[in-house]
Amino acid sequence: MALLALLALALLLTGAAYATVAPESATAESASSVSQVEAGRQLFVVGCASCHGLNAEGITTAGTDDAKGNYGPSLIGVGAAAVGFQMETGRMPMAQTAPQAPRKHIEYTQDEINQIAAYVASLAPGPARPSEEDLDWQSVDKEGIAEGGEFFRTNCTACHNSVGAGGALPSGRYAPTLQGVDAVHIYEAMLTGPQQMPVFSEDVLTPEDKRNIIAYVKTIQQQGNAGGIGGGGLGPVVDGMFAWIVGIGSLTAFAVWIGMHGTRSKKR
Repeated sequence: MALLALLALALLLTGAAYATVAPESATAESASSVSQVEAGRQLFVVGCASCHGLNAEGITTAGTDDAKGNYGPSLIGVGAAAVGFQMETGRMPMAQTAPQAPRKHIEYTQDEINQIAAYVASLAPGPARPSEEDLDWQSVDKEGIAEGGEFFRTNCTACHNSVGAGGALPSGRYAPTLQGVDAVHIYEAMLTGPQQMPVFSEDVLTPEDKRNIIAYVKTIQQQGNAGGIGGGGLGPVVDGMFAWIVGIGSLTAFAVWIGMHGTRSKKR
């Protein structure tokens, strides 16, 4: 009986010690997470549900199967990264339906964005926001920058231009300039593929590849124009405009001047 009593006492003390230390931390963290998700849902219902649905399932417009569209797509599975990109750049919420959501003033505070991101992330597994290590492009060496340039020229220049100056796309859409865009938003754009941009998952471009691309973009943006006016880095577009306006425009003006001041003959 003494041995049984001693064993019971040992088990009781062990259980009490575990209940005192481990569960309290886990419970506090869990309660905080639940509170943030619930706060995010309240914000979502007020500011996002009119387009994305009460449960973020999206709202489909009326029409035939071939003609159906949506007011807002489903957000189930897009992850916190998509919320961070869209809301921290002011693209969401949209003021009105348009071919593309432009970058504009941010409507929500950072805490509110984090809460909505936590709610959307709780709906289904999706891309998480990048870590500080993923965004540390300043630590990339010259070899990494060169590699990032190769990735960028292969996958991005068709829309964003070789220096990230942006460009026009069909149906009223456009590839926005990358000038002044934060590293976290460049990373999240590659990770989530907003609007017409393709998705570059971690399997397609690793976090290191993405960091190298960011380092390349930031490096070329910090370089000066040794040749003079860079023209926004738009290449032949600016060169052609200069040739037409300045070159041909000057020739036209000179031809008009000759016609006005040349020798005139009169019939007799």
